[in-house]
Amino acid sequence: MISALSQALESLDIAADWVGLRGVKETVEHRTVRDGLPQRNGKTLHQGVMVEVLVNGQIGYGATHSLDPKRLQAAVESAYRQALAASEWAIHPLTVAVRPKVVGQYQSPFVKPLSALSPQDINDLLIRLCRHLKVGDAIVQTLATAISNETESWFVSSNGSEVYQHFLMLETHFSATAQEGGIVQQRSNNGPLAHCYQGGWELFLEPHLWERAEQIGAQAVELLTAAECPTTRTTLVLAPDQMMLQIHESVGHPLELDRILGDERNYAGGSFVKPEDFGRLSYGSALMNITFDPTVPGEFASYRFDDTGVPAQREYLIQAGVLQRGLGSLESQARLGVAGVACARASSWNRPPIDRMANLNLEPGTDSFEDLIRAIEHGVYMEANRSWSIDDQRYKFQFGCEYARLIENGQLTQTLRNPNYRATTPEFWHSLVRVGDASTWEMYGTPYCGKGEPNQAIRVGHGSPTCVFENVEVFGGGA
Repeated sequence: MISALSQALESLDIAADWVGLRGVKETVEHRTVRDGLPQRNGKTLHQGVMVEVLVNGQIGYGATHSLDPKRLQAAVESAYRQALAASEWAIHPLTVAVRPKVVGQYQSPFVKPLSALSPQDINDLLIRLCRHLKVGDAIVQTLATAISNETESWFVSSNGSEVYQHFLMLETHFSATAQEGGIVQQRSNNGPLAHCYQGGWELFLEPHLWERAEQIGAQAVELLTAAECPTTRTTLVLAPDQMMLQIHESVGHPLELDRILGDERNYAGGSFVKPEDFGRLSYGSALMNITFDPTVPGEFASYRFDDTGVPAQREYLIQAGVLQRGLGSLESQARLGVAGVACARASSWNRPPIDRMANLNLEPGTDSFEDLIRAIEHGVYMEANRSWSIDDQRYKFQFGCEYARLIENGQLTQTLRNPNYRATTPEFWHSLVRVGDASTWEMYGTPYCGKGEPNQAIRVGHGSPTCVFENVEVFGGGA
């Protein structure tokens, strides 16, 4: 495909300062079983080419599903006209420096290839999961899903770039819903579709898969008779599967440079972060260390190059609580005059790359899980996101979890249902008082981070240890 795109690039007739072609082929297989019965079995294929053209300091975009020279020429001409029209109203002139020459490859790590299991094998696994989730009559619904994704991308440009990246991704989910009278509780495997990774079927076929399914079913039943989460200010302990959502909403989105520039306000909102905050703002306590890291093997949004060809590397966004850099492409960095990262990403061949999160991770501290809990006289421990709400400046938020335990005198005691907490972003991160060590660090992902007009749902990874926050407002479902 690289040679085909390179030949197509050479055949284009356009008086542009720079031209780039990004070919994408994506194959997705989606299988879902509900209550032991197959609900969805499908396979989709998406492929095409995104065209970028730099003219008079502006970038225009076009796309086509074909490598036919006439269709590519038409897409390039459309992008050229778009860039030319935009140059009359330019906010910031760009140069070829925002599209440096790069050459390289990337391959997702894997052990058991996605082709190793047949559709029948996968359905049999999902049916068996539903049976293990059904631990008793109180379970009124079971659900199991497996989505495999193989994506190849090729990028060539008029200044000599040649990049090939091959991604193998697996998204899995299973949950149980329990009911007793008017009380309904759901428990899932670390939250909705949280088990999203790069790799093969070895990610699903874990040694303790069936025991985990039975535990999920038992906890759903357990929640039916659990006490309501109290309404109080107390010490809050968040498991990594909830820290994923916390990092995503209150760190990832507010640090996107296009939000700070105002590009996203019409659809997804802006940010409380200001351009002058970089290098100065105390975002959280000194224990807060957030990295942008697309180099973690197996994490959902790992890659070697972003979708404009910029090489990706690990960078601190927040170090010792102080904001260092944002999530922004070379274009946004040039416009805003602040440091960013290689995060220009597109959800498909027919979408232009925009500023997106990739892997955002909270670095581990020094305390074991036992030490974290032992030091707490009174508090609440929460797992797995259930609901979220945050304002369009990413400042005020309210999040709910599936499962909680009361902490009393250094011990996890009774189970609590309908746990929620609320705060403002700076207040919350400044209340971070202890961070778990590497033994508590876990990574998860999400395939449905939405942003942009037209909308782009993209894959994001988050890793975090267990964390302790002091003096946080928690409340139950009736509050």
